[in-house]
Amino acid sequence: MNTENTKAQMRKGILEFCILSLIQQKEMYVSDLIGELKKGRLDVVEGTLYPLLTRLKNGEFLSYRWEESTGGPPRKYYQITAKGEKFLAELEITWKELTESVNQITKKY
Repeated sequence: MNTENTKAQMRKGILEFCILSLIQQKEMYVSDLIGELKKGRLDVVEGTLYPLLTRLKNGEFLSYRWEESTGGPPRKYYQITAKGEKFLAELEITWKELTESVNQITKKY
């Protein structure tokens, strides 16, 4: 079994939760999101992020606005919607329950 593959799958599973949590704090541009995820040691490339942002937007969890940029093309800034806030609250509860369960199961005696 490939450890790197398993770790990548674990990271992918929590990426939506992390993205929504970041955007809840403030609206963000893709580069900002990538930077914040890297600070948290989740290395994500644009090729992974854009499809996920599109899914979240299509699910009405995120919306966006365009802002002109002085150094290039306009930028798309994402913000969380009311539906996204509710979804994030559910994910937070699930995350807490899941981490408590995993910590209990993996606790060494």
